Amino acid sequence: MQIRTAWEKVTWSWNPRGEREAGDSIVRNLLLHWFPAKVSLPSLSFRYSLWLGTVAATLFFLLTVTGVALMFLYVPSVERAYLSVKDIEFVTSYGWFIRGVHRIAAHLMVAVVVLHMVRAFLTGAFKNGFGNVQNRPLNWIIGVVMLLITLFLSFTGYLLPWDQLAYWAVTVGTNIARAAPVVGEGVRYVLLGGHQIEQSALLRFYVLHCFFLPVLLLGLFAWHMWRIRKDGGLACMDQMILTSPEEAPASAGQKTYALLGITAGRTASVEMSAPGDEQHEVAGSPNLTRRILLVALVTVVVCAVLAVLVAAPLEQAADPMVTPNPAKAPWYFLWLQELVTDTTVKLGDFTINGALIGGVLVPGLLMLLLAAWPYFDRSSPLATGLWFARERRTQNLLFLGIFVLVLALTAVGTFMRGPSWNFYWPWEAWPDIPRNF
Repeated sequence: MQIRTAWEKVTWSWNPRGEREAGDSIVRNLLLHWFPAKVSLPSLSFRYSLWLGTVAATLFFLLTVTGVALMFLYVPSVERAYLSVKDIEFVTSYGWFIRGVHRIAAHLMVAVVVLHMVRAFLTGAFKNGFGNVQNRPLNWIIGVVMLLITLFLSFTGYLLPWDQLAYWAVTVGTNIARAAPVVGEGVRYVLLGGHQIEQSALLRFYVLHCFFLPVLLLGLFAWHMWRIRKDGGLACMDQMILTSPEEAPASAGQKTYALLGITAGRTASVEMSAPGDEQHEVAGSPNLTRRILLVALVTVVVCAVLAVLVAAPLEQAADPMVTPNPAKAPWYFLWLQELVTDTTVKLGDFTINGALIGGVLVPGLLMLLLAAWPYFDRSSPLATGLWFARERRTQNLLFLGIFVLVLALTAVGTFMRGPSWNFYWPWEAWPDIPRNF
């Protein structure tokens, strides 16, 4: 028997020797207890999940670390907020780097969470497979709520620099929300703490951004991960069962004695406990943990490199009397701003309210449709966990069509809208229009 060094006695669970230690490491290590003792090879594949969920979790952790550092330097008041950000950028040692990593991670997290949801839809991961206790539609709804919180988390952080870009982007965003019938004005008032973007608005955005929304997102993330384990792992596990007919699945109602307890009924994990599954599974530690660390390391490096190459913008201090032309919402809401313009139609003396249609009704219906889609999907469990399943072709094409349309509207609002929100081709020069005072 080999004698362990003091370091190996501390880290043995991350690098176990043999199958017995690999199983013990999951039970006896608080951090590893989060992961399964055994993980299927398809779940480890980069081609199925693209590991976007791990990337999003890493970005959230990175935002938390850099955000805590920035909290020690930032002052949430209209008199000192801009100056404190300016000190972070130009006075504090490596402050520009911390702020740059925080900004890049925030933008990437919005994009990665959206792509993660696109991947889940195209693989039918919101559908129940062959397990009786699966409830993947619920986990899909949790994911939709997490996407909305991610957007709101980024939006509340947008105001904190208190420069012209932040002030007027939030002004545009809250004005779109005000168009909601009945509750719009009230929601805007509660969000801003008044009718104008002033001290109360900055303080509310700061508290939401630094405490309430991160805690809520962390709780939903834990619930999301627990549901994945409860549903038998990733949806590709159901495809693994289909491609392994020689394995005898457990009968309905049978109790299977697992590593951490008794599981009643049929789940993907129970059905994979048949003899011969060793060729499809490996120990969670170190196989899963090493890949997670690799993905996390690459994510952190990408954010660090982008923070060095792309400077975080900081315009002049916010001035309610000077309106930029054009005033644009944050990039992830530009498709809404463009949709508001496209749905505003004048018919003689009557004007169709684009802010209501394009800013509230259309995105609201899209979110409701997205959350309810699993309950309208009538495809068979054979399409669960399969990229571009043939029987889900129409659904995938419709979903991709809507997604591409949103991207197109975002591109138009970003690159082709100039002063007075007029349309300009990217190669056309904008006219020189004086600022509005």
